[in-house]
Amino acid sequence: MMTDPIADMLTRIRNASQARHSKLNVPCAKIKVEIARVLKEQGFIRGYKVMPDRKQGMLRVYLKYGRDSQPVIKGIKRVSKPGLRIYKRVDEMPKVLDGLGVSIISSSRGVMTNKDCIRNNCGGEIICNVW
Repeated sequence: MMTDPIADMLTRIRNASQARHSKLNVPCAKIKVEIARVLKEQGFIRGYKVMPDRKQGMLRVYLKYGRDSQPVIKGIKRVSKPGLRIYKRVDEMPKVLDGLGVSIISSSRGVMTNKDCIRNNCGGEIICNVW
C-alpha cells in the first residue's frame, strides 16, 4: 500500500532521470498535475500530458536533458511528509542552493514556487525542493 503518492511521483522522476528515460508515467491526481505544471514552468521538464483511462488516468512526464545528456533535475527531495507537515510563512520561505533551485509550495492561492509565494505575499506547505 502506498502511503505518500507525491513521494512516489518524485521518486519515479528521480529514478527515470538517472536512468536517462525520455518519459515516465505516474497515476494521475490534481496535486501531481500542479507539481508537473510548476516543474514545466521552471524548466525542469520538457512537458507533461494527462492521459485518461478507465480509472484515475495517467500523468505522462517528459524529462529534459542538457548537454552530454545530463539530466536537468540534479536532485528532487520531498520535504513535507504525511507524518510531518512543514508549513512556512512568507518571511520564512527557504532558499534552495542559494536561489539556484526552487521549493514547490502548496498555498491557499494554489501550487507555486517559493519565489512566487514571496511575490504574492503568502505562505504554505513545502511539498518538495528541486535543484
